Amino acid sequence: MKAYLEPEDIQLMERNAVCIRDRLLVRLLFRLGCRVSELLAIRVSDIDFNRATITIVHLKKRDRLTCPKCRARLGVKHHFCPDCGEAIDEAVKRQHEQHRVRILPIDRNILNTLREYIISQGLITEYGDRFLFDINRHRAWQIVKDCAEKVGLPKLVNPETGRLYNVSPHRLRDAFAVHAVKVNDSGDGLRLLQEHLGHASFNTTAKYRKVSGKEQHDWFQKLWK
Repeated sequence: MKAYLEPEDIQLMERNAVCIRDRLLVRLLFRLGCRVSELLAIRVSDIDFNRATITIVHLKKRDRLTCPKCRARLGVKHHFCPDCGEAIDEAVKRQHEQHRVRILPIDRNILNTLREYIISQGLITEYGDRFLFDINRHRAWQIVKDCAEKVGLPKLVNPETGRLYNVSPHRLRDAFAVHAVKVNDSGDGLRLLQEHLGHASFNTTAKYRKVSGKEQHDWFQKLWK
């Protein structure tokens, strides 16, 4: 039973995708290691073909929203403060959101595929920019699941709980992280991986050392030297 996907598994999924959109979706989820919500938010203007980068915008909501007058706790849907009755305008609600942006490198092969896809799909029009993928999260999840089933990939097992789950967009993100750790699990490597994945906590990134099995394997081998 496998705990994570190998690069070879994802190549099989790509080759068996039914169209260029689905192939690109699988490839970018793995090669960028981004969240599916981040991928679906990419616009054509976020791609820099000269620098070979893609700008990822992650919208994260803060934990607390407060009244500017009395500092009472507010809910997202509040139009008036429940304590002092102050009207809550949109400017206050916008403070509830913060944009985090990271710029990720991409290889030239993906750039060529992106260029072909953008032209074939007519994603740049006289009316302005468009999203790279005009699908929702459910459809993206279904595309990944279908590609995995088509090539006969089994369900993956959680190494901590033993629970089985289907191949999904987040499993491609996990596969990228595990592959990166297996290539370079040094302190600098993990720091760069944290930045690439957009993790706020280093502990979230460090868990992939355990998932990859390399850290435990190295420890065990040293016991017998």
